[in-house]
Amino acid sequence: MSSRKGWHLIFCMEEKICSFFGHRDIDITDRLYAITFAEITRAIKLGCRTFYFGGFGAFDDLCREIVTKIKDESPALKIKRIYCVPQERYLYKSVRYFNREDYDEIIYLMPSFEGWYKSIYFRNCAMIDNSAFIIFYAKSQENSGAYKAYKYAKKKKDKQIINLLEN
Repeated sequence: MSSRKGWHLIFCMEEKICSFFGHRDIDITDRLYAITFAEITRAIKLGCRTFYFGGFGAFDDLCREIVTKIKDESPALKIKRIYCVPQERYLYKSVRYFNREDYDEIIYLMPSFEGWYKSIYFRNCAMIDNSAFIIFYAKSQENSGAYKAYKYAKKKKDKQIINLLEN
């Protein structure tokens, strides 16, 4: 029985991942900053220490800014900011739309499926598959990558999902 308790302790200590998805062009208001900060803090309280970013747009920038602030103010939390590239080749070459110094690691998540859609969609699905907690800022727009990611995430039963536009 003691080995089972030990296993349970290890299982509970498993690191959780939080991902972010939102629209490229948004107005960053004081209210949006506050609710985003509150949700990131909640994710940390639930055990998230690794944060995945896709790096496109104002919402990702806001989330990275908040995670960086918390990381800098609380180094004991050992928070990691990870940029997830949409294609493996981006690991090895300079990309103009993100600054490598803004992240602790750059990774490529191999999608668990193949298909005809864009690599960014597959990257987003892989980020969702690997995350326990996902924060969205997504309007109901069929042509939106953030909304497509939101619809994909809602099919997953083992994820904690928040869409800040539904608050």
